[in-house]
Amino acid sequence: MGRIRAAEGDRASERFGERIGRFRADDTLPLYLQLQGLIRDAIQAGIAPRGSGIPAERDLAVEYNISRITVRKAIEGLVEEGLLVRRRGAGTFVAGRVDKVFSKLSSFTEDMAARGRVASSRWVSRTTGPVTPEEAMALGLSPGTPVLRFTRIRLADDEPMALEFSTVVGDGLGSTDDVGESLYEALDRAGNRPVRALQRLRAVPIRAQHARMLEIDTGDPVLLIERRGSMRDGRVVEFTRSYYRGDSYDFVAEL
Repeated sequence: MGRIRAAEGDRASERFGERIGRFRADDTLPLYLQLQGLIRDAIQAGIAPRGSGIPAERDLAVEYNISRITVRKAIEGLVEEGLLVRRRGAGTFVAGRVDKVFSKLSSFTEDMAARGRVASSRWVSRTTGPVTPEEAMALGLSPGTPVLRFTRIRLADDEPMALEFSTVVGDGLGSTDDVGESLYEALDRAGNRPVRALQRLRAVPIRAQHARMLEIDTGDPVLLIERRGSMRDGRVVEFTRSYYRGDSYDFVAEL
């Protein structure tokens, strides 16, 4: 059985090597940079499509007649660039990065639909209760004011992309059950969709509990976005904190 798996791995590596090309005899770059260049060019050309797997280090080492240390160095560089992503127990894959444009106020569901990806949610909790001091500051509410809270994992094509904590003013929606896939769609139906927002972005290390939800390692860098969404009359209706996987998202601002 072990020989069968090894043979299958060798054949997969050979097919990958045939697609991305071989080292050039006249190339004087270090071998790890040459391998990086081949894989990077294949990703950019669509030869190695988003979400596709990369052969194991040992298979690439045999295919290109180089050491596993050289392969590992090449792969680690591409992971740092955000072109590849490692998934525990599964292997290494071409990252499916998403550009989030800051100049447009849109929901996660709308962002994914615009990119041809299917958005979904894995609900963690839907609750109601009195506003916390932090929420009161963000929403401009008095102590004790009721709010609705939504915690969920946001997925694109069934891959975890973000962990989202949203708080909505109590009269912004009828109940927590009003929210399906899109919070903004629910707010729109209620006539309370935000038309402008103040957003703050910073990089933070992910905590263990949150890392498990996003299927990444504890301490991995994530992008924390804090957003306060306001209606036309200036009232803040939504306060959301989202942790986006650093290996999956690019944030773009047009200046």
